[in-house]
Amino acid sequence: MVLQKITLISFGDFDNFFLRSLSEKIYNEFSISIQIKEAHLDLSDFYNPMRRQYDANELLHYMEKQFAAEASKTIGLFNVDLFIPIFTYIFGQAFLGGRTGIASAYRLNNECYGIEADANLLLDRFAKELIHELGHTFGLIHCHVPDCVMRSGTYVEDIDQKNIMFCPSCKANLLKLD
Repeated sequence: MVLQKITLISFGDFDNFFLRSLSEKIYNEFSISIQIKEAHLDLSDFYNPMRRQYDANELLHYMEKQFAAEASKTIGLFNVDLFIPIFTYIFGQAFLGGRTGIASAYRLNNECYGIEADANLLLDRFAKELIHELGHTFGLIHCHVPDCVMRSGTYVEDIDQKNIMFCPSCKANLLKLD
């Protein structure tokens, strides 16, 4: 089956300009049609009061069950603090070689670190995270090239150091998987 589109589903309070800008950056890397949708979801079922965060594993499985579609990669866009049991927090997660991923802008905001807001930096960080998670859905694993978008990122500074593009090796692997 040939992939027809990437669907971004906004569950956060993201304005249209921000979403369009994200889709342009993603299109520049994948050259696949990007569809933007907005949806509403009661996130209380995913909230863990002990951690005061949202369970990314449960949210990802819900996204897969409710929103995934054939011939499409679907990424849920959130603005909440995500975790998985083995990490304090994560920026995003995806099914390796699957159809679905999630990403959150929450810890990508400068305000989270007591720094003045920077809309352009947030856009750049979020686009990198979305491209990274989409890379996983296409079957790419973490890369060891320091500036590749597929390099693992534990801290926001890691994301800042990456390019928004795949390194030549990851790009070649992506084309092989197509």
